[in-house]
Amino acid sequence: MQIKKLLLATVIAIVLILLFIFDLHHYITLEYLKSSKLKLNSYYQDNPLLVLGAYFVVYLASTAFSLPGAAVLSLAGGALFGLTAGTLLVSFASTIGATLAMLIARVLLRDWVQNRFAAQMKTINSGMLKEGAFYLFTMRLLPTVPFFAINLVMGLTPLRTVTFFWVSQLGMLPGTLVYVNAGSELGKIQTIDDILSPSLIISFVLLGIFPLLVKKILAVIQAKRGEENG
Repeated sequence: MQIKKLLLATVIAIVLILLFIFDLHHYITLEYLKSSKLKLNSYYQDNPLLVLGAYFVVYLASTAFSLPGAAVLSLAGGALFGLTAGTLLVSFASTIGATLAMLIARVLLRDWVQNRFAAQMKTINSGMLKEGAFYLFTMRLLPTVPFFAINLVMGLTPLRTVTFFWVSQLGMLPGTLVYVNAGSELGKIQTIDDILSPSLIISFVLLGIFPLLVKKILAVIQAKRGEENG
């Protein structure tokens, strides 16, 4: 296990070093995307499968290693492939990448965190085993909760990988649609902040809170029914 952790940590370090040495993050910015939109579209028309595959791999790797640029890559999906194909690509690439990020955190950190904070994690583990899918779905709906933080935190819990995958894909779908759709109208966007207006953020927050409210209401109804039957 120690060798696996060392190898994984080494791979992550190499990726980060290469990212900064070759200034690769420069290519995952809104400015670069806007200035290169015509060139990228032309290359996609000439080599559709190559561009689709390269985009999928880059998005997956960026998410798996918790690198910045997911929002811009989502915009690029809409700009290059349109709403339908872009949403499909981003949905699967982001979910697979998020799952890999979760597994990386699980391999590198879970044992240490579980041992170091055993008392606190006991309660968290119990809650995650019972309500983990529900809490994950709620967090995925809230755009205010950092994408990479959810992946890393969930890796420290006993939540099943399969559950993490399908709940994440479902919960991230509304946000994916927003960004990919915005990417299809890239010329109108000046900053990342233009995508999520205050009213849209409020809508997403309400969307995330709604399942919690429904659960509380159902719990109250079930409790009252139990009292009546008792």
